[in-house]
Parts: sequence; structure tokens; C-alpha cells
Amino acid sequence: MIDAHLHLWEKQNGRVNGLPVYDLGGGRSQFGDVVRQMTPAYMTDGVNSVECLLANMDFAQVAGAVVTQEYIDGNQDAYLRRVRAENPIRIRVSALYEEQPLGDISWADGIKICAGRLSDPDLTKLEDVFARAAAEDKFIGLDLADGDTQVASLQEMIQQYPEVRMAIGHFGMVTRPNWQEQIRLARHKNVFVESGGITWLFNSEFYPYPSAVRTILEARDICGMEKLMWGSDYPRTMTAITYRMSWDFADKSPLLTAGEKQLFFHDNAKKFYRFHDLPEMPYVHHMAE
Repeated sequence: MIDAHLHLWEKQNGRVNGLPVYDLGGGRSQFGDVVRQMTPAYMTDGVNSVECLLANMDFAQVAGAVVTQEYIDGNQDAYLRRVRAENPIRIRVSALYEEQPLGDISWADGIKICAGRLSDPDLTKLEDVFARAAAEDKFIGLDLADGDTQVASLQEMIQQYPEVRMAIGHFGMVTRPNWQEQIRLARHKNVFVESGGITWLFNSEFYPYPSAVRTILEARDICGMEKLMWGSDYPRTMTAITYRMSWDFADKSPLLTAGEKQLFFHDNAKKFYRFHDLPEMPYVHHMAE
């Protein structure tokens, strides 16, 4: 099991719609002008740590994980540099692009572009970022604006930089109109799609998310199962479900074959993010059994 989309932070200090995001204790955060349960309530000190993540990964049988970033958490580059150095086998990390020249990213495996939050949505304006990824052999993770808003400009960058690995996040914002246009980009050999946030997008339906499973099948028919990767969006989605529930809704579905599950949960992410020597993850019986 490899989780292709989750978050870590040492101190949340971000912004949303120009307003601050910061910890209030008990897993709650001031989120602009409202209060939100940002993490499970047991994360009482506001620190979303790698130690807590690894404990959750061990229990849920997740061997590897990819840490992405978001403006709402604030830049976590300094923390993720340490996380990557201390966990070279199980963790991959992204440096955050913040609409200014990137500094040293030698420590990072990839670059995160919060594309839907850019002041200018035209991704061709970010040619320097794509060139940097090409020069330093980094992947690029992109959370695009809803629907096909940025598809044409990303298509241009895909064609210009066919050697750069690109991962489209949030399963193309699957509950929004024209989401399939983002998935079609994965027909290019260097583009993949990860499902981080899919349980958030189908939260009104809730576990076991039958509509989410059906959209995974629809995406498979568009670009092939070999281009899709599972992601949890930990820890925010863990305010509604457990970590295991973020993947076993698809694993328990009879609509996906064993081979398709192997690709979705492991093989595709292993190839894309270049994992190796991941540990075997034994099942641990819990106290309710």
C-alpha cells in the first residue's frame, strides 16, 4: 500500500481567501472566518507529525506515503526536509511553489503547485517551474481548478515537458462538472492521477462510497488503470473516517479486480514516485475484534 496524497505540518500557519488558518487546539483550526475540525480531535497540540502518521500507516498496513502541500497549511518545506532525511524509505515529499522563484529543492522528490489557487490560472506562465522539474528530475503534483479550466494550459506544458512526471490530484475534482477532462490528460505517458480527497468529495454519500468506486471505474475506462493511484488526504479526511476506511472501501468492492487493486494501491505509485525496499506490513488485530 502506498498513499499518494497526504499532509504533514509542524505548525499550521496558512491562508485561505486572504484570511489566516491556524491551530485552536483539540484538532480545530481557524479557517478564514469559520472554525473547522482540521484533524482528528486526538491531535490536541496542533502538530500533524510524521510520528503520528507512521503509527497510523503501520496500523492501516500502508508501507509508503507521499507528502503534498497546501497553502492552507503554510509552507512546510523546513519540516519536510527533516522528515525526508529521517524516513528515506517510506516517505516522499514535495516542495511548495508559492508564485515566486523556488529556492533549493534538492531535498525534495517533487514540487507541489496549488494550481486552482494561483492568481493567474494559466499554467504556461509557470514554465520556469516545469523547466526546473525537468532539470532536477522532480515530479510535479497539481491540484487543478474545477473542471477543464486549466486543462488546455496544462496540456501545453505536458507536451513541452514530456519527461516530467506529473500527478493530477483530488481525482480531477471528480464531483465537479467536466472532471473527465482532467482525467484525459493521463493518456499522456508522463501523467498520472491520484485520488487524494475522493472521500471528502463524496462525503455526503459516506462510506463505502459506491459512487466513488464507480468514478474510479469511469476514470479507468478513460486513461487505463495503470495511471490511477490511491491517496487518502490524511489527516483532514480522518475527521470523518479511519485511515483504513480511506482505502478499504475500494479494496472491498467486487467491481475492481485483484489486478486492478494491485495497480491502484501499489504498483502505479511505486513506479511514479520511485519507491523501493518498502517493508511488508503485517495485519495487527485490534481490540474490538
